[in-house]
Amino acid sequence: MDHCRSRSCPQPWPLRVPAAAGSVDRELRLRAALAYAEGTGVISHVSALDLHSLRPQADHEPIHVTVPTSARLRSTRGLVVHHRDLPESAMARRRGHRVTTLATGLVDSWPLLPPADRIGLTINAVSDRLVLAEHILGVLPHAPRLPGLAQLRHLARLLMNGCRSPLELWGADRIFTGPGMPQFVRQAPIRVDGRTYYLDVFAEAERVDFELDGAAWHGNQAQRERDIRRDSSLAAEGVLVVRFSYARLMREPYAVRDEALRILAHRR
Repeated sequence: MDHCRSRSCPQPWPLRVPAAAGSVDRELRLRAALAYAEGTGVISHVSALDLHSLRPQADHEPIHVTVPTSARLRSTRGLVVHHRDLPESAMARRRGHRVTTLATGLVDSWPLLPPADRIGLTINAVSDRLVLAEHILGVLPHAPRLPGLAQLRHLARLLMNGCRSPLELWGADRIFTGPGMPQFVRQAPIRVDGRTYYLDVFAEAERVDFELDGAAWHGNQAQRERDIRRDSSLAAEGVLVVRFSYARLMREPYAVRDEALRILAHRR
């Protein structure tokens, strides 16, 4: 067995798995990757997102595995090997496989995914309570050279403060921030007549709820009726609901900001 671990002996991954990865069962590919890592590695990066049921990995994409820095293993066809010493806190088990935690997987995958995909996946993971934004922030000190680190840190902080959609992130960056703006509560729960409503951007002291209506809102009459009833219920509790359309938020962010400031000043 020892001579088969020498550098002159081919590793088991290319012998067992053909180059056309799409022809191989995904579970077999994962088992082969861990076998290639000789028990020292964990499934990581976008392959970890698949095991955590966040993003299915396409058949043509290589399996990613992270091994200790001392491991003498290299990437090969259909397999990408990353060398890094991971703490136990960064590891988990999913579907019987050793894998990095979802927070670590999201951070590792950040530079590998298209910008829209990585932002959307991170938002979905936090919104669906698959991971806490605090856990993502906790991983970042271990990735000081990560491409796009500042953007990911900013996104995680916004998510930790309650933003739950790209539109809310836009508002948090460009509208509901700066001099004169209070400390808003995002997705603030409020119970009215046995129902719980979640307020997009809530100024608690002024009792003003700024709702950010998505692009599809105008064409949905049923949703409009539900929102009218919701706004009436909140008004009965002294909460003023102010709705800004997607078009205004995108085209007139500074005008919307000035309007929000005037509304808050009058409520005070």
